[in-house]
Amino acid sequence: MSTAALAAGATTQVTVVPEVDGNRPTRRRRIAGTTTERIPVRACSGDDLGRHVQLAEIEPPALRLTRRGRMLLTTVSVLVFGAAVAVLGLRVAGLLDPAPQFTHTISVQVGAGQSLWSIAQETNPSENPATVVEQIANLNNLRTPADITPGQTLQIPIR
Repeated sequence: MSTAALAAGATTQVTVVPEVDGNRPTRRRRIAGTTTERIPVRACSGDDLGRHVQLAEIEPPALRLTRRGRMLLTTVSVLVFGAAVAVLGLRVAGLLDPAPQFTHTISVQVGAGQSLWSIAQETNPSENPATVVEQIANLNNLRTPADITPGQTLQIPIR
C-alpha cells in the first residue's frame, strides 16, 4: 500500500502465523499483508523488565577473587608475615643491633686537652667514634661529653 492509500484510511487485515518446525514453533513469524494497526509486540519497557530501581538502591558487587587471585594474596601475606617474624627474631637475638658489642673495659685517665671523641678514636680505631662516645658516657654516668675533667679516670669499652 502506498502512503496516499494509508492517509485515506485503507487498511488490510494482518494474520500472524507461526512457522512450525517439527514439534516446536520457530521464533520468526510471517506477517501476511500490511496494516496500520498495531502489531502485538512483547513489552520491553524498563518498568516491565524490573529496571525501575533507582541507582541509589543498587549495591556495588562484593569483591570476588579467582583461585589464582586467592593464591597470590595468600602467598604475599605469608611472605610479608614471614619477613616481619624474621626481622623481629634477628633483632631480639641481637644480630641486627647496629651498636657494636664490646667485650671488656679498660681504665683510662683523662689528660689535659683530651675529649671523649679523641679517647674513643685512640682506644677503638675501627669503630664509629660517635657510638663509642655514647657507650663511654653511659658506662661512666656522664650527662654530656663535656662533663669530664683532666685527671678523671674513665671506664672505656673495648671490642
